[in-house]
Amino acid sequence: MGGGKYYKDGDDLVLDVGAYAKALEYACDCKMVVCGKPNKLFYDQAIRLLGVNIEDCVMIGDDIISDVGGAQALGMKGVQVRTGKYRAVYDEPHSEITPDGYVDNLAEAVDLLLSNN
Repeated sequence: MGGGKYYKDGDDLVLDVGAYAKALEYACDCKMVVCGKPNKLFYDQAIRLLGVNIEDCVMIGDDIISDVGGAQALGMKGVQVRTGKYRAVYDEPHSEITPDGYVDNLAEAVDLLLSNN
């Protein structure tokens, strides 16, 4: 179960499973286990399956907290893409997380990565 607060559906932001999971935690008097981002196990599993080192990985995502912040907390680079959940007023600049780069789309992210090699 993930812990996301919201996701984008068309032009709207709607509650993600995290809000419901918190309600279930309270109702059941237990603690949820987050299996998705930003949980370290999520990233560790992907890195293990790919057979790469964490410092050689880059997370490109639209969620400043789960994608970019989650990756950076583990030693990965995190690039914020200005699509999906991205909101300029909230995400750029963010009060706690500074992405390693900002891009407008995935093609720009590829160009950014290639230019840094």
